[in-house]
Amino acid sequence: MLAFLFATIAFSIDAMLPALPAIAAELTPDNANVAQLILTAFVAGMGAGTLFAGPISDAIGRKPAITIGFGIYAAATIAAIFADSIEMLLIARFVQGLGAAGPRIVGLALVRDLYAGREMARITSFVMMVFIIVPALAPSIGAGMIWLAGWHGVFIGFLIFALIGSSWLNLRQAETLPRERRRPLRPGPLREAAREVLGNRHVMLCTLILTLGFGQMFGLLSSAQQLFGEAYGKGDAFPAWFAAMALLSGTGTILNAAFVTRFGMRRIAKWAYIMQTCVSATMLILVAGDLLPPALHFPAFFLWCVSVFFMAGVTFGNLNALALQYMGHIAGMAASIVAAISTVLATLIAAPVGLLYDGTAIPVIAATLICSGLAWFLMRFLTD
Repeated sequence: MLAFLFATIAFSIDAMLPALPAIAAELTPDNANVAQLILTAFVAGMGAGTLFAGPISDAIGRKPAITIGFGIYAAATIAAIFADSIEMLLIARFVQGLGAAGPRIVGLALVRDLYAGREMARITSFVMMVFIIVPALAPSIGAGMIWLAGWHGVFIGFLIFALIGSSWLNLRQAETLPRERRRPLRPGPLREAAREVLGNRHVMLCTLILTLGFGQMFGLLSSAQQLFGEAYGKGDAFPAWFAAMALLSGTGTILNAAFVTRFGMRRIAKWAYIMQTCVSATMLILVAGDLLPPALHFPAFFLWCVSVFFMAGVTFGNLNALALQYMGHIAGMAASIVAAISTVLATLIAAPVGLLYDGTAIPVIAATLICSGLAWFLMRFLTD
């Protein structure tokens, strides 16, 4: 169930990928790159929504807050189904992102109610093992819905997803935040909690590193459909290649769950960023210098994509656990601030990367190299 809640955002992004060419052809035929804003609009809305989801859950409980989020998500999804312009679709996607913040952010606070530190990182990794199935299958599900009902059909899938998630939560999950631990939605307590989170150097450092991680991943996702389809001629098989990429990179969550209690969250995340920096530097040299034989162009790119998602699997859970390990008393507020800052700033990284697409993978590889290198540097100042 937790994996399903966490997967709301991944499904809402990845299932859209096969629909982008059809949406671009119908709503913005003069500039296909504008269709990528459908992804970044959702991410921006999600980032804004995280500012409210956590504090609301601290006040009214985890289950009601998640249910409200699903309700907003469903209403925006219905609006998107009837959108007849790119502007209306972008607005609907932004509001959809606002709602999706509820299940994702409050779900993280729910985990923190029950676990902390390395144990939280281990539990989150187990959740991610199941969660990875959703990104693997999402493009195929999206392609199937497009075949049945055109690009609007993808949003029908989102509506079904919201109904299942809300029902599952309310039927099976007990409330994890008792009334005596709730914090009122009043300016004074909210300001005090926000000041405590924002003034904590450890939390802010984790947030900045997460920003760089999300930025490079969102940048790749924004360009994925065009890269696979136009740059490497794999458009028709994109859902299958994306599924294979997600499943292969899912081994990162398995390894993290197995070793995080032994080696620690910080050490594993640091080495993941070291690996990604080296891999991306090598890939940039090979692609920019045209040093690969034609037969290896796509295999090398595919393996590089796997490395980016593998890195996400061994860093995101650990960094979230590190950020929240001293914030159990205000887990909702802390989860909101960490996610809001990292997501909104990551959008500012990803949007120009997607718009810089020039028919090659060079912009997204260069962005990943810069982000991973900076994250590696910042990890030096972080402790478990």
